[in-house]
Amino acid sequence: MSVLARAWASYSSVEKRNIGIYIAGIMFYKLGLEFFNGSITTLATDRFNAANTFTKLGAAQGINQAAQCVGAILIAPLVKKFPTRSVLSTAIILFALMTALLLIVDAATGGHFKDLNTNKARYGSWPPNLIFLIWTISGICYGMVELIRRVIPADIVGGDVNKLRRMDAVVHVFYEVAGTAGAFASSSAISRWGNNYSFFLTPEKKSVFFAIAGGIWIFISILNFKSSAGVAEELDAQGLSGVDKSKKPAKNVFVSIGRGFVGFGESVWVGAKLIFTNRAFVWLLPSYAIALYLHRFLENSLAPAFAKRTLTVSAWSQIIVGGSNFGELLGALSVFLLSDSVPTPLPWLRFDALALNIVWVLPAFAKIATNKVSWAWKVAGCFIPISMGWAAGDVSLAAYIQSALTDSHFKHPNVSALGAVMAFLYATYIVVNAVLSTVLGKVIDKDFKDHKNIVKSLQMVGGVHFTVACAVILASTFIPKGAFAFNPKSLGSIKGSRPAQDQQSDDGDEHRDEKEVAISSIKGDSSNKSGTAV
Repeated sequence: MSVLARAWASYSSVEKRNIGIYIAGIMFYKLGLEFFNGSITTLATDRFNAANTFTKLGAAQGINQAAQCVGAILIAPLVKKFPTRSVLSTAIILFALMTALLLIVDAATGGHFKDLNTNKARYGSWPPNLIFLIWTISGICYGMVELIRRVIPADIVGGDVNKLRRMDAVVHVFYEVAGTAGAFASSSAISRWGNNYSFFLTPEKKSVFFAIAGGIWIFISILNFKSSAGVAEELDAQGLSGVDKSKKPAKNVFVSIGRGFVGFGESVWVGAKLIFTNRAFVWLLPSYAIALYLHRFLENSLAPAFAKRTLTVSAWSQIIVGGSNFGELLGALSVFLLSDSVPTPLPWLRFDALALNIVWVLPAFAKIATNKVSWAWKVAGCFIPISMGWAAGDVSLAAYIQSALTDSHFKHPNVSALGAVMAFLYATYIVVNAVLSTVLGKVIDKDFKDHKNIVKSLQMVGGVHFTVACAVILASTFIPKGAFAFNPKSLGSIKGSRPAQDQQSDDGDEHRDEKEVAISSIKGDSSNKSGTAV
C-alpha cells in the first residue's frame, strides 16, 4: 500500500467526507485571496510615487503583517461572545468590502478600465496612501479568517496529532494548487482590466469564492468552537493564549482583547528567554524567523520590483509568485511523502539555505531581459526550488517545535512553552520584515532613480543579502545536538526535560494523565494521543 493510501486509510468515512469538503472550501478561499494580494500589490507599485515606490510597499506590507497578528488576538474574545460562523462571515465580508471600497473610490474620482488601444490604465485622483488604510484593515480581517480556518482541522479529526499532521500536509498541497492557479489567473486579470479594475474581479469573484467556501464548510460536521478547544490550541501555538489564561474571565470583549495583547507581550518575553537559554531552540531564530522573512521578501518585494522596474509590467509579478506557490506545493508534498525518511527539519533547511543563492539570477537577468512575458516565466521557474525548500522546512519545523516541547517540564502560570516560542519567533519576523523591507525598498528606489535600472540593487538586496542569509541559516543548522549528521534522526531535547526512555516508562505521570483526560473530554477523542493543531 502506498504512503498516500495508508494515510487516507487511517481516517474514518466521516473524517474523509469532512476533509474533502474542507479542502474544496479552502481552495476557493485561496483563489480569492490570491486575486486580492495580486491586485493590491501591483496597484501599490503603480500608484506610489516612483521615488519611493518600494519603500512604501515594504512599509505597507510590514503593517499588514502586524495587523494580521492583531486580527488573531481579536478572535478569542469574539468567538466567546458570538457564534464562530458569524465572526468568520463578518471578517470575510469586511475583507471583501475593503477591495470594493478601492473600486468605488477609484470610479468616483475618475478612474476607468484599461484602454485596450493604448494598453494603459487610467487611475482616479484618490491619494495613494489610502492603500495603507485598506491594507491594514484587510490584514486584521485576514488574521481573523486565517486563525479560524486553521482550527477547523482539529474539529474534523479530533486531537490525534498524527492525523492532524497528515491532514495539514494534504491541505497544504491543495491550498498551494489553488494558490498557484490563483496567482496565474490574477496576473491575466490585471493585464486585461488594469490594477484598479482588476478589483472588479476581486470583490465579485472573491466574494463569490468566499461565499462558496463558506457554503461548502457549512456541510462539515458541526463546527462549534464555543468551547474554544480548537481556538485555544491555535492561539497557544501562536503565543496568543493570554486571552484565555486569566484567572477571572472578563465579560467585556474589550477587556479580553486587552488581556490578549498583554498575554502576547508576556509570551514574547518568555519565549525569548526559552530560545536564548536552550541549545535545542536558539537555532530556530535564523532557521525559522529569518527564513520566513526571506520568503516573504522574495514574493512581496523582489518579484514586484523585477516585474515593474525590469519588465515594466507590474502584473507579471503574479506569474513569478505563481512559480513560488508551485514550489511551496512541491515542498509540502515532499514532507508528506518523506516524513519517515527525513525525521528532522535540518536536511530541508540546508536545502532551503543553499537554494537562496539562486536569487543571483535576478541581477543577471536584469541586464539582458526584454519586455517580454517569457522572462517572468523564467524567473518563476527559478523561484520554484527556493520556495520548495522554504515550504518543506516550514512544515517540518512546525512539527519539530511541537514535538520538542512535548516532554518539557516548563511551567508558567499564563504562558505555554509552545506559545512562548512561537510568539517570539513570529514577533521577530514581523519586526525584521517591517524594518528590512522598508530599508531595502529604499535601496531599490534610489538605484532606479540614479541609474534608471535596478541591476546594482538586485545584486545587493537580492544576491548579497540572500547569500549572507544562506551562510547564517546553514551555520545555525549545526547548533543542535547530533546536527552534524547528514540526516539526523533526533536533535536532543529541551533543557530541563526528561530523557525519552524515562518519559515512555512513566505511564503514571499525573500531569500527563490530566492533560489527556481534559483534551479527550473537550474533543471527544477516545485515543490516548493529543496534540496541537499546527
